[in-house]
Amino acid sequence: MDLQTTIYLVVGASFALYIGIAIWARAGTTSEFYVAGGGVSPRLNGMATAADWMSAASFISMAGLISNMGYGGGLFLMGWTGGYVLLATLLAPYLRKFGKFTVPQFIGDRYYSKSAATVAVLCLLVASLTYIIGQMTGVGVAFSRFLGVTKETGVYVGMAVVFTYAVFGGMKGITYTQVAQYIVLIFAYTIPAIFISMQLTGNPIPQLGLGSSLTGQDVSLLAKLDQVVTDLGFGKYTTSTAGSTLNMFVYTFSLMIGTAGLPHVIMRFFTVPTVAAARSSAGWALVFIAILYTTAPAVAAMAKTNLIRTITPGVVMENTDVYAKDVAIEYEQRPDWMKRWEMTGLLKFEDKNGDGRIQYYNDKTTNEAAKAKMDEAGWKGNELTVNADIIVLANPEIALLPNWVIALVAAGGLAAALSTAAGLLLAISSAISHDLVKGIFIPGISEKGELMAGKVAMACSILVAGYLGLNPPGFAAGTVALAFGIAASSLFPAIMMGIFSKKMNKEGAIAGMLSGLFVTLFYVFAHKGIFFIKGTEYLDTIGGANSFFGITPEAFGGVGAMINFFVAFLVDKVTKEPPEHIQHLVENVRTPRGSKAVDGAHA
Repeated sequence: MDLQTTIYLVVGASFALYIGIAIWARAGTTSEFYVAGGGVSPRLNGMATAADWMSAASFISMAGLISNMGYGGGLFLMGWTGGYVLLATLLAPYLRKFGKFTVPQFIGDRYYSKSAATVAVLCLLVASLTYIIGQMTGVGVAFSRFLGVTKETGVYVGMAVVFTYAVFGGMKGITYTQVAQYIVLIFAYTIPAIFISMQLTGNPIPQLGLGSSLTGQDVSLLAKLDQVVTDLGFGKYTTSTAGSTLNMFVYTFSLMIGTAGLPHVIMRFFTVPTVAAARSSAGWALVFIAILYTTAPAVAAMAKTNLIRTITPGVVMENTDVYAKDVAIEYEQRPDWMKRWEMTGLLKFEDKNGDGRIQYYNDKTTNEAAKAKMDEAGWKGNELTVNADIIVLANPEIALLPNWVIALVAAGGLAAALSTAAGLLLAISSAISHDLVKGIFIPGISEKGELMAGKVAMACSILVAGYLGLNPPGFAAGTVALAFGIAASSLFPAIMMGIFSKKMNKEGAIAGMLSGLFVTLFYVFAHKGIFFIKGTEYLDTIGGANSFFGITPEAFGGVGAMINFFVAFLVDKVTKEPPEHIQHLVENVRTPRGSKAVDGAHA
């Protein structure tokens, strides 16, 4: 069976599965629409949470970023995983005990203010809509390559699939669909990694293969990769960083607290019946997430190795001079996978020196020895542009794996993007129908009316998400990093102070959220108009000259969060403290059920 037919069958079967589950698990009440009826088992909810949390950025872009950035790309691993641990231990159990399943509802009740809830809705919409851009972009990338359609058509098909199971199924349909999507995406991610690890190192465990020696050579994979990329003028793979050390720290911090502030993940802890089940669900989700996140560094390094070996045959598996004229392949003899990805526009070749060969190297290097060799070889600049988003999706094709593996990766990439898109759309829908329509504008709305409002809001959100997917500002993971920064600077401080500071009042919370949100957005917009720039220029801002202490827009959410905290406490000090019953409420949320006061007799 040819590759295209295999892809159609595998992707079609996965879509049929998702739609079938949605029909079976369609929501008939607001409880089922918002929290799946609250009866999902911790293990299944852990799978669904993992799928909801591991977006197109995790599946498609993260390994590509690590592949391009080397060691510096590890900040995505540390930030996102550390953020989930922060969410699972410091926020989720308390929010679950509080009993309000949306972030705006928690903020509105905790800060005894509809204005606070409205500001929280604003912050949620900005963060979620920014985040969803990456998911719809990922859908377009996967469809355009694997189903032979344009990226625009891919986004339209993705919208139709999400509409089918999200609008009719609500959280109930989304939850069980995400369980299936997790199974698809984790097999799609790990099986190719096992194959490629065996090819390169002979070790079937990718995590161990990363530190193993190359087959037939007495040199480790990472040591060889370091040698080759430095010869090509790039930074050393195992030590390169994302701009300054300060930027890397703030970037990681922003991703961590942004993860903890994401509303669509927080909602997941209300689909289980008890607080104890929420804690168990968080533990299971971390296990399921770790499977992919410990595999990603190996996928990144092996993809980089295979990419260089394809373009300059022999330089990885043999000690061949990377600048030798007979090493770079002839463009007309490029492999089939390059021809297929060129059609998407995500891989481009420009013959700058007219020799018909593909020169791939860092023409902006400061390595004088490398520059001299480039000039001697007659190279006139880097001729190959490889978008970070294609690394994971193209990896099985580069490694010449079987067609069914390539098809499985296509299904996995789509599962990752669609699962998170559905969760984000539900968070947006809930904020509009439950927090705005019922909470503020029409408090007396019937359950049937609220359910209809939720479905209409979901449908409208899908249309907005589709438009943003058709007109994205940058590559998937970079856009997602901005969303995490927005959540970090606006929602996370308000949630943290709402749980751990009984004296924080509504004036402080509102002022903090608005200041954190607007200072972050101002920095993003002001930094070379980055939000409107498409393509690779988005990557060129790392450590840019116009940045604040070398901090990039994607990382600025951490600074915005500190401003949020500072403004909130400053305003809190000059305004009256919360009512007594609110302070008791906060103390009660933080006190475990069944606990007793410590006294002299029981100490």
